[in-house]
Amino acid sequence: MTLTAPQRTPPAAVPVPARRKRPPKEFTGTRTLISASDLRRGWRRTAYWAVLAVVTILFVLVFFFPVYWMATGALKSPAELVSPTPTLFPRTFHPETYATAWSQMRVARYFANTALYALGGWAIQLAVAVTAAYALSTLRPVLGNVVLGAMLASLMLPAAALLVPAYLTVSHVPLIGVNLLNTPWALWLPGAANAFNVYILKRFFDQIPSDLIDSASLDGAGPLRTLWSVVLPLARPVLGVVSIFAVIGMWKDFLWPLLVLQDPDTQTLSVALSRLSATSQVPQNVMMAGLVIASVPMIAIFLIFQRSIISGLSAGAMKG
Repeated sequence: MTLTAPQRTPPAAVPVPARRKRPPKEFTGTRTLISASDLRRGWRRTAYWAVLAVVTILFVLVFFFPVYWMATGALKSPAELVSPTPTLFPRTFHPETYATAWSQMRVARYFANTALYALGGWAIQLAVAVTAAYALSTLRPVLGNVVLGAMLASLMLPAAALLVPAYLTVSHVPLIGVNLLNTPWALWLPGAANAFNVYILKRFFDQIPSDLIDSASLDGAGPLRTLWSVVLPLARPVLGVVSIFAVIGMWKDFLWPLLVLQDPDTQTLSVALSRLSATSQVPQNVMMAGLVIASVPMIAIFLIFQRSIISGLSAGAMKG
């Protein structure tokens, strides 16, 4: 009788755990035209900073030198200002020129006129642009795309081509027959329908989730209540950008106020300064001081709200 050895069953294979894949590292650096590794090399780093310095200096000279020349020209004497040999720094300082310009040229009166026109134009432009963009984006009327396309096509027309039709319309309003010349409405109504502002607001309204609009509708809110309580609080950044553009556009406009504001008491600051420089014996340094006073508010607005302008323009550009 032969004995056979018991057969051993091989041990069960232990499963090897799958190797976890590491998640890709998130990019936390700043994307630039030249990578960080290239900047570590000697000659490339030197060339990069040299080109950056040259471009910065050129931009400063092109954009800030005229402002510097205007501000320092007001501090010079009339003889030094009209001298054939220009001086970069004033030989003698005359800060009282600004006070003379404020009183002699009635800058305060024209400053108040311009502020009134700018604030009124801002309110009307904002009301028209918000309601038009909300209707095109959320309410989606029939032929809404055709209306938007026609509004954007108006941006392709040169402003000079619209001066004569706009002037005839303002001087004799159709169906009413009212003459709006020398009134604030001559500036407010033509600038109310700004296609650029409508386009910016519509792009932002398109990015608002439709669930928020539907939830407001389910709660019983109508279109106007939804606009006031839901859409406008979310659109504060882009509303700030549109407001800044509207105020700056009304403040710096020259040709249209020159045509429709013939009465000197109703003229804006830029038109009044141009008229005074051509018709009265105002010294050049006093005129320079008036120009500086007229430009200070817009420069201050840009310096204060420059970050809001950039963030508002990029708001709603990408979903998420």
